[in-house]
Amino acid sequence: MATHMSRCRTWGRVQRFGIAAYRKCSSGSGYPNISLSAPLPGIPKPVFAAVDSHEQCETKITTLENGLKVASQNKFGQFCTVGILVNSGSRHETKYPSGIAHFLEKLAFSSTAQYGSKDEILLTLEKHGGICDCQTSRDTTMYAVSAEVKGLDTVVSLLSDAVLQPRLLDEEIEMTRMAVRFELEDLSMRPDPEPLLTEMIHAAAYRGNTVGLPRFCPVESVEKIDKKLLHMYLQSYYCPERMVLAGVGIEHEQLVACARKYLLNVKPVWGASTPTNVDLSVAQYTGGIVRMDKDMSDVSLGPTPIPELTHIMIGLESCSFLEDDFIPFAVLNMMMGGGGSFSAGGPGKGMFTRLYLNVLNRHHWMYNATSYHHSYEDTGLLCIHASADPRQVREMVEILTREFIQMAGTAGEMELERAKTQLKSMLMMNLESRPVIFEDVGRQVLATGKRKLPHELCYLISNVTASDIKRVTTKMLCSKPAVAALGDLTEMPSYEHIQAALSSKDGHLPRMYRLFR
Repeated sequence: MATHMSRCRTWGRVQRFGIAAYRKCSSGSGYPNISLSAPLPGIPKPVFAAVDSHEQCETKITTLENGLKVASQNKFGQFCTVGILVNSGSRHETKYPSGIAHFLEKLAFSSTAQYGSKDEILLTLEKHGGICDCQTSRDTTMYAVSAEVKGLDTVVSLLSDAVLQPRLLDEEIEMTRMAVRFELEDLSMRPDPEPLLTEMIHAAAYRGNTVGLPRFCPVESVEKIDKKLLHMYLQSYYCPERMVLAGVGIEHEQLVACARKYLLNVKPVWGASTPTNVDLSVAQYTGGIVRMDKDMSDVSLGPTPIPELTHIMIGLESCSFLEDDFIPFAVLNMMMGGGGSFSAGGPGKGMFTRLYLNVLNRHHWMYNATSYHHSYEDTGLLCIHASADPRQVREMVEILTREFIQMAGTAGEMELERAKTQLKSMLMMNLESRPVIFEDVGRQVLATGKRKLPHELCYLISNVTASDIKRVTTKMLCSKPAVAALGDLTEMPSYEHIQAALSSKDGHLPRMYRLFR
């Protein structure tokens, strides 16, 4: 044993210092005088594995014979995220009762031709450490699965079954009706009104058309939606030409092979698709106001209830995400920033966006001021949400209209650079997550047939100038305002006054004179 260890030590010295150096060592003259930066004699030069930066970021896209696009991005790891995105959402429900997309979201991954129940699907995924989810938006429906790479064949088979072969049993539809009713109740009772205000601002901005149609199923439509109606909708919109199979974390050729196997010659349960019945309406921005008088005093009960607040959201038309002005609008939205008046980090932690500096830091009575940017393939909406005590609604609205007017001023160099850096940072940090990369790949390929890589977007963000911000804001201020108001609206100014304020030079509301206060 001792002899073996002695040999190991001897060979270790030979490896470290080379034969000649070891001989010198063993003769009793001490350690060799070799610089650590110089290559060691007798040792071969190491060759390290490397990935070309272009190859690492490249998104590969293949279009199958039936029109289905397959897009993938290879990321090293044990798990992958794969899903099917469909160009279908609440904006396509013009010819149908509203709420079908909401129903399909709740019905997703229920029983199919291959799987008898949702439990069977979950048990199958569990064998590969997988989870599944379905999300619908105003323009896209997304079925996604995250699982081990070795289970890719099973995952694509399951996705094909869930999208093209759902059974839509009567008991499943009835359970979905209950789930939708519960969600609608929860929406009206929750302390955070942002989802409800987003619904209202879209309804005001695009009255009765495309993205202005309700994202959540209206109460009156819950009983109308049945299997026959769902099949009619699916037949129009769930066709290969309107789908993308996207994957992150797998080899492209492997994903294409699975797509050919499970998605190429599959006949859907509702029969042959007829894409001729597709609604191709372009969004028509109308502007307007949606008011909802509501008692907000009992929204949050308990020992420390949230005070009664009135919520206002004011928006103006921006642009489509396919236009060049989309990037300046994204920078403008980041520059406005904002949030809640409660700072979890304590005072003085450094809040530099305009809605913090000009609004929340100066007006202590405002509880919230946040900027949002919603963008679609044919339109967009930039809006600000604010909350305050019902008695100060008029003053709050005037503060918001002043902020919109001041957007058209020249942005400071440091302010602009900070917003651009923050936007790039947020983009890159979000793209650290595999499911986010999957959604980005799928949505871009679905909308444009290709994908702009992160470094391309960062380059476009870096090139945004103060004159770009001024130009897009001036154009935006020419549109009619969209207004959503929720809560006690006794002090709410009229829509005409808000419109006049946004057309003025300073953003002030017209003065009102009253005999009695």
